[in-house]
Amino acid sequence: MAFIHDDFLLTNKAARRLYHDWAKSEPILDYHCHIPPAEISANRQFANLFEIWLEGDHYKWRAMRANGVDERYATGDAPPYEKFLAWARTAPQTLRNPLYHWTHLELQRYFGIDDLLDESTAPAIWEKANAMLATGELRAHGILRKFSVKALCTTDDPADDLDHHKTIAASGLETKVFPCFRPDKALTVHLPEAFNQWVARLEAVSKVSVTNFNTFLDALKSRHDFFHKMGGRLSDHGIDHPFSNFPSVAEAAGIFDRARSGKAASAEEHERFASYMMLMFGLWDAERGWTKQLHIGARRNNNSRRLRELGPDTGFDSIGDWPQAGALGRYMDRLADENALPKMVVYNLNPADNYVVATMAGNFQNGKTAGKIQFGSGWWFLDQKEAMTWQMNALSNCGLISKFIGMLTDSRSFMSYPRHEYFRRVLCDLFGKDMEAGEIPNDESMVGPMVRDICYNNAHRFLGLAV
Repeated sequence: MAFIHDDFLLTNKAARRLYHDWAKSEPILDYHCHIPPAEISANRQFANLFEIWLEGDHYKWRAMRANGVDERYATGDAPPYEKFLAWARTAPQTLRNPLYHWTHLELQRYFGIDDLLDESTAPAIWEKANAMLATGELRAHGILRKFSVKALCTTDDPADDLDHHKTIAASGLETKVFPCFRPDKALTVHLPEAFNQWVARLEAVSKVSVTNFNTFLDALKSRHDFFHKMGGRLSDHGIDHPFSNFPSVAEAAGIFDRARSGKAASAEEHERFASYMMLMFGLWDAERGWTKQLHIGARRNNNSRRLRELGPDTGFDSIGDWPQAGALGRYMDRLADENALPKMVVYNLNPADNYVVATMAGNFQNGKTAGKIQFGSGWWFLDQKEAMTWQMNALSNCGLISKFIGMLTDSRSFMSYPRHEYFRRVLCDLFGKDMEAGEIPNDESMVGPMVRDICYNNAHRFLGLAV
């Protein structure tokens, strides 16, 4: 039997029925990813397996470094085939790491390859995959069709012109592609040089002259409005912890003015300014009926030497351990107190905080929008079998998993769509075990529709995207 078979990860009969009858055929709504819109717009054709699989994959780079592979074969200047061989030599060493599952699931689903990847199988896998990548089926648009991706939301800076989104919308692509408003750089008053360069980009795209704090807000709000016009219905923030030390508008304006003159905000000033901005973003999202996403808990760029050499997003980030409960509660409470709490998805990266997030969500459900505050799926280091189960157990114990909007790729790679299958198998196995243990009714007519809703329908209903 092949390693990736029909009942992979499905350990009992109930789980297998749930997956094959209720989950497997559901389409995908990838409501948060980092796929570059330019690659969709251009209908990118990948020259080889390195380009589609290894080009920007910091998960694999971390594993290769741990395996003693020189940086030249990860982010360096080695030829593509040599980098692929370095990964092939590493893959067998990743047993019990989710990379082993993902690697072989992806080889099977994209290329029909059942061989286990190692140095001996690498040449044939390289040749077969490259031949298939030369066809239209595995160009960017073909991949989206192959995996029944109904819609995806890219992650876009307010200073992006969204021209690629315009091209995609006019292309006739069956998959709907929407921008997601990610204004993290608007908070960076502690880095005035980079902040002011970004403000110049914001001025150019918004056509608003930023002469003071009010016009800065005007420029950002005009971009928020434009994202809405382009079909965007979600925002996103990648932050260590929620900002909730709210200043007056005069204090926020003073911090802004000093940053514009080149003076870096102190840690406390940055916290205060970011708190004001996050409040404004929340108000705008609520006004428009958007869903706000908070990605909390990552400790980024831990290796300063590697950051200088390679830049960010190259595999030197980890889980952080900031206190989350007070800040998250204060932020949501302030918005709720102003009757301006938007729909929200909170993604937690530190599993120690799972119950914090799951119980905090329950404080702000409104009795009108089902699952208004979502405890989002496990992300980054937690988007694997064990941690997905932790997240779903915490959500089940403290809220309603029946209203869960399910999985997303959170990925820069077109090779990541089997993550939805992986999640669905874990989900069905979780429910199936409970059914066979007698902990929930062994009634497929009751459990099956719930599973199907988590796979697609809940997200479709909740997010309000024009799909």
